[in-house]
Amino acid sequence: MPLTPDEAVAQLGHRLSPKRRSAARRLRRLADPAAGPSLLEALRREVHDPRTWETRYEMVMALGTCGHRPALGPLRELARRPHEATTVYVALGDAVVRLSAPEDTADALRWCLDSGTPMLADGALRAVAAQHLSLVPATVDHVLDFLGPLDPHDGLRFWAAAAAVDWPGPRVAEFLRACAAGPRADVAEAAAASLRGERRTSSPA
Repeated sequence: MPLTPDEAVAQLGHRLSPKRRSAARRLRRLADPAAGPSLLEALRREVHDPRTWETRYEMVMALGTCGHRPALGPLRELARRPHEATTVYVALGDAVVRLSAPEDTADALRWCLDSGTPMLADGALRAVAAQHLSLVPATVDHVLDFLGPLDPHDGLRFWAAAAAVDWPGPRVAEFLRACAAGPRADVAEAAAASLRGERRTSSPA
């Protein structure tokens, strides 16, 4: 039987990392705002053990889906630290965008893109795609300026290509056509779907 919300919160303190990870994953699915404070406290304990990066990833993602905005500052601070497991940055970028107020989405996205950490940018773009966020033209231009110099094989284009279905302007159509004709099959598929007006919120993996 799946853990109840209370059981999942209690299990965040389990001595075994797989149990803590399972609890965080369950809370991520439940997206219960009430779990936010417990998740943040559990994450503060978890960051002291670099071996448990998968658990840390799930806790960060759960904080984002739970909408616990008090975690935004600590997560931004965590994003500035070095992480040997760079996948953690993906969760941090995702959560930073999710937890930002709607009027602050553009600034949060720019912060991630300009961080110099590609995986943080990837997570931020994933959150934009998952939430079907329609960006203002200036923010769209910033995203496209960020992606423009990248190698055509760079996977960072995937979530932008998926999210661009909700973005305005002729430059977006040009970007999607270029991606659809590009060398990466996943990016090309996402771009072709956006050109058809189809939304997707999952990666091909």
